[in-house]
Amino acid sequence: MSQLSPLSTPHILLVEDDASLATWIADYLTNQGYDITLATNGIDAVTLIRDDQPDLVLLDVNLPGKDGFDVCREVRVFYHRPILIMTARLEETDEVLGLEMGADDYITKPVRPRALLARIKGLLKRELHNPVPDVASDQKLRLGALVIDATARTTTLHDEPVRISSNEFDVLWYLASHAGTIVTREQLLKDVRGLEYDGFDRSMDVLVSRIRKKLGSAEHPDRIKTVWGKGYLLVTDAWS
Repeated sequence: MSQLSPLSTPHILLVEDDASLATWIADYLTNQGYDITLATNGIDAVTLIRDDQPDLVLLDVNLPGKDGFDVCREVRVFYHRPILIMTARLEETDEVLGLEMGADDYITKPVRPRALLARIKGLLKRELHNPVPDVASDQKLRLGALVIDATARTTTLHDEPVRISSNEFDVLWYLASHAGTIVTREQLLKDVRGLEYDGFDRSMDVLVSRIRKKLGSAEHPDRIKTVWGKGYLLVTDAWS
């Protein structure tokens, strides 16, 4: 898989069926130096994501043909770059659902230009530095039966592979690198995603929850603890 070059023009696929909003966003991002392709329905979006492999997908939730949640879930089989969902819905569960379907981040409508640009820059910055670790930075973390390989970007538990997304891997690696220490949401957002914590962002809660499930939280609920009011703690000696 090719990766984003720091000298290339980032290609963003905008998926939005509201013509006026799509025009505004496309014009704004073009003026900010991005190459924009527009899709106006979920069916076309899946095809374009598969064929073009854009550097980032800016995906509306309410779409004709196939909604944003279905698009996100379907393309995650073959697309591993950032997906930023846009939702006009007020229900917090919709934001959480998008993250559970594989989105990397979300932004609510009405979209604020600077907030949108900050989200995009943060996701692309992470993609630039983290998609394929350099061979020279070969690292492995071993915590009992848990092995995390930064070069191959793989995770195994009791010698069995654990299927986690690139986004989940980055969070798990950070938590494991700080095993035995409480890591705050602010730290995770800033160090992993390049974003400032606004006091309301729930994306890390969702990612940590997904990681817990994939690492057997039902049988071992104390492997990654939530320390209320402080953050998360990956327990060092809970992986036997």
